[in-house]
Amino acid sequence: MEFPKGKHAWMVKIGEKGQFVIPKEARELFGFQPGQTILVLADEEKGIAIPTRADSEKYFASIFDQAGEVL
Repeated sequence: MEFPKGKHAWMVKIGEKGQFVIPKEARELFGFQPGQTILVLADEEKGIAIPTRADSEKYFASIFDQAGEVL
């Protein structure tokens, strides 16, 4: 199946412990390394997303900036 430029899709199997492996091509594309912590976002209607490291850092910065205003 052809995907639009910059769009990708992979099928993965969920193991007995509820884990799945991020495909090698995806890990290389986004620079995920063994032992790295990733952010997983979920929307009950839209599904699960794993943002890039740069986007994750932006989310964390935004959260901590807003938390500082509340404290």
